Amino acid sequence: MEMSQNHRRTSRTSFLFAFIAAWLFLTISSDEDYYKLLGISKEAGTREIRQAFKKLALTMHPDKNPNDATAHEKFLKINRAYEVLKDEDLRKKYDKYGEKGLQDEQQGGRYESWNYYRYDFGIYDEDAEITTLDRGDFDAAVNSGEVWFVNFYFPRCSHCHDLAPTWREFAKEMDGVIRIGAVNCGDNGMLCRSKGINSYPSLYVFRAGMKPEKYYGDRTKSSLTTFAMQFVKSKVTELWQGNVFSEIDRAFAERIGWLINFCTDTGDCLESQTRRKLAGMLDGLVNVGWMDCSKQADLCDSFEITTSTTAVFPPGSSLAQKGSVLFIQSLDTKEIYAQVLQHLPDLEILTKSSFEHKLAHHRWLISFSFGHNDLDSHIQVGKVDCITDSELCASLYIQKPCVAVFKGVGIHDFEIHHGKDVLYNVAAFAKESVNAHVTTLRPENFPSHEKEPWLVDFFAPWCPPCRALLPELRKASIQLFGQLKFGTLDCTVHETLCNMHNIHAYPTTVIFNKSSIHEYEGHHSADGILEFIEDLVNPVVVTLTPESFQELVKRRKSSETWMVDFYAPWCGPCQALLPEWRRMARMLSGIVNVGTVDCQKHHSFCQGEDVRAYPEIRLFPQNSNRREQYQSYNGWHRDAFSLKAWALSSLPRASVDLSPEDFKRKVLGGKDHWVLDFYAPWCGPCQQFAPEFEVLARMMKGTVRAGKVDCQAHHQTCQSAGIKAYPSVRFYPHLGTTRRDQGGEHINSRDATVIADILRQRLQQLALQGKSSKPKDEL
Repeated sequence: MEMSQNHRRTSRTSFLFAFIAAWLFLTISSDEDYYKLLGISKEAGTREIRQAFKKLALTMHPDKNPNDATAHEKFLKINRAYEVLKDEDLRKKYDKYGEKGLQDEQQGGRYESWNYYRYDFGIYDEDAEITTLDRGDFDAAVNSGEVWFVNFYFPRCSHCHDLAPTWREFAKEMDGVIRIGAVNCGDNGMLCRSKGINSYPSLYVFRAGMKPEKYYGDRTKSSLTTFAMQFVKSKVTELWQGNVFSEIDRAFAERIGWLINFCTDTGDCLESQTRRKLAGMLDGLVNVGWMDCSKQADLCDSFEITTSTTAVFPPGSSLAQKGSVLFIQSLDTKEIYAQVLQHLPDLEILTKSSFEHKLAHHRWLISFSFGHNDLDSHIQVGKVDCITDSELCASLYIQKPCVAVFKGVGIHDFEIHHGKDVLYNVAAFAKESVNAHVTTLRPENFPSHEKEPWLVDFFAPWCPPCRALLPELRKASIQLFGQLKFGTLDCTVHETLCNMHNIHAYPTTVIFNKSSIHEYEGHHSADGILEFIEDLVNPVVVTLTPESFQELVKRRKSSETWMVDFYAPWCGPCQALLPEWRRMARMLSGIVNVGTVDCQKHHSFCQGEDVRAYPEIRLFPQNSNRREQYQSYNGWHRDAFSLKAWALSSLPRASVDLSPEDFKRKVLGGKDHWVLDFYAPWCGPCQQFAPEFEVLARMMKGTVRAGKVDCQAHHQTCQSAGIKAYPSVRFYPHLGTTRRDQGGEHINSRDATVIADILRQRLQQLALQGKSSKPKDEL
């Protein structure tokens, strides 16, 4: 009875908490360090953050502390810290601006029951074979070149919990063959929706460049394994008298060894699936084959085989060389894999005396180790022992085991790998890096006084968004080769240099262009970076100061319109707006002037302009008697297209409405070129196209006149013109005679720039036709 009363009391208390959470949220001290609250370092990864929070949640939860009046407030603090640090965007804002940077983010007011944190939270966080993926690292993982089998689950889903033990066993079974992942759709709802996940658990196989494949079979370990193995494409070769020696010689010539499973009537032979797993795990290191000794008795005798066994033949080995061939009696996949790796020959050791000469003209993949074999030996092309050659490693600022690609132009142009030290990741990195133009920066080569522009990525290796950005930088460096140099600076190694540039959050991407420094605030992708660079080269957004605002905006010409974004760098919605603002500015280039005012830098000025919230978007119209007059944007959507439509709605129209009489007299019978928009007022796409048509009208002003025909009001005119869909764009060129074709020339586009290009090309054709048709005495 007492337990029931306690339960009801807790339920009532929890119910009241939901109402007062927003008020209590404001009481959370902004002075407390979120990392200290969770007991973690600033280098903590996502899994470590979850584990730390779960540990605290199980002891500090109000359900476990019913007699502590402060338990709820204490738990709100750690819950707020967790919600900020688990989210890559919020974490970056917090690292950079502190609690002030999170003022628009109202997380932290609600939490789950103790049972949720005990049984439902972080289902796979303790499983080394399962990688829990988040929004920040999902795309980088599944596009890495490896095969990923991902379990999308929801914490409260009973079927997800039923599957968990099987998924763990399956992950152990497939460890090293393919990658096994899990996504918590409770924490990553946007990611799961973007992948089309609408039921739980949903199991998908991801391969780079291919459509994800959903698993519909039984949720047993054997069925999951059978399904997964069909994506392992590595070959297992059956060896016999007709091919064995040619296959071995060919592999040895390429410095690749063989793992051969000999199957006799005695002893245990490896299962076919085990051989296929080994082929996948050892792909590129050794070839995997098997021999049926019941059919190839003489051949097996020549290899001195008396019972079923597995043998490793490194390149150049033979039975005559004692100890060069390793015989393995185990039937366990992982044991065989480990023994093969140990038996492979170590590759060339580079020392301080040979390092510079060897790397002068050839590309190298180098493993830097500290005494013991920190990385799988099969990923080494060259190796440096940093205990023996500590001076060499120190000169390159190598402080821990790593792999680096040297680009073949000496010892100073190299890139360090910061992903997972597994074969596929390192191989994918090496292929990308040798073709890209990204350099690992150090104090000696940091672009402080360079004449050429540099993009520098300040990052920390533990930061998932940083690791996701690195391949995007490589893509961008290829596209911008010759225009911009790319470098990365590890702030965990070069803390002083990062502090000098006031770096407090990762990744922070900065463009150094002689004396100008520009911090990149957009989406961390190759396309976003390219767009940002284009804006730097040909800026379409004017950075306004109080002085230039007075000069350009307040004292603007009567024919000018200005749109101004008043923002603060720490404001989340402001950061989200920036790329859309630049995109809108390009769309309105030559029509509306676009600017920004940094209200953190010019705080008193913004206060004087009565800016009370960020971002504040204002339009200062043309032909205004009062130059300080403006309109504020109050729309829900802050994307480029919505903002463009709003801006154009304030401008005087550049197109004209045409009646049936106007259409006959001015378009069909006049002497001007016309482009027409046939529309219906009720048509949604017509409404969306309307501002685009106004842009077109302004782009073609003085060359082609722009008109609109309302097909609801003038149905007969549109019918005679052959209009069957709305909106329809038609071009009516002046051909020197009365136009007889009422349908004009159809243009299949709703993009102003594309239509303008089509019109200009058509006008050029008409001009050339006009010249060729003139009599010779007129030429």
